[in-house]
Amino acid sequence: MGAEGILRLVLKNQSKIFEIIIEDMEVRVKICCISSIEEANLAIKYGASALGLVGKMPSGPGVIDDVLIRKIVEAVPPPISTFLLTSETNANDIIAHYQKVHTSTIQMVDYVDHKEYEKIRVALPHVKLVQVIHVIDEESVVEAIEISQYVDALLLDSGNPNLPIKELGGTGRAHDWNLSKKIRESVNIPVFLAGGICKDNVNKAIEVVKPFGVDLCSSVRSGGKISETKLNEFFRAIQF
Repeated sequence: MGAEGILRLVLKNQSKIFEIIIEDMEVRVKICCISSIEEANLAIKYGASALGLVGKMPSGPGVIDDVLIRKIVEAVPPPISTFLLTSETNANDIIAHYQKVHTSTIQMVDYVDHKEYEKIRVALPHVKLVQVIHVIDEESVVEAIEISQYVDALLLDSGNPNLPIKELGGTGRAHDWNLSKKIRESVNIPVFLAGGICKDNVNKAIEVVKPFGVDLCSSVRSGGKISETKLNEFFRAIQF
């Protein structure tokens, strides 16, 4: 077997080992659109291991001021991950946005050129990078596989960045989970599943896609605020 064949075999084995590890792990829950310290505490109380904090966006729910994001981050205990959702696409702008809030993770919701990731890595080596893939069709699978080599995790959502006013998340719509499954099977990094996840479909979503974690916003809210009742119902429904 030549060097190319050996490399292909190693990568295939790595992918299989990663898949086995992920399947044996408890599915994480990320609650997005956190808008106050009280909401953060409530999400953590019921079992969230990560919180999404939404910066300036062209559309969608949950946008809060960077000053408030920073206050929430400072109040969150260390074991809980904090995600800055940024619509910036230029490395310098992403870095500047991060430096206002100091989350543990940056979640980029729009397309970012591959060269920009390295600039962010150099400037912020301690920060995890998560790229959102808006799962639309087979091209989304190709995009996800390519981008996976540059970031720490992918988040598969149901937005549409091709619209005149970009949808970059928070749609409350599910997408084709078979495409998400194909992405999860093809990459060697953690995958979060988002888009219309709720108490009624979360277990089916986990069964089909087998993600590292699930991400939700609208399904645990009432009148724009987190509902303790809906949080409780969701965490009681999910089968870890």
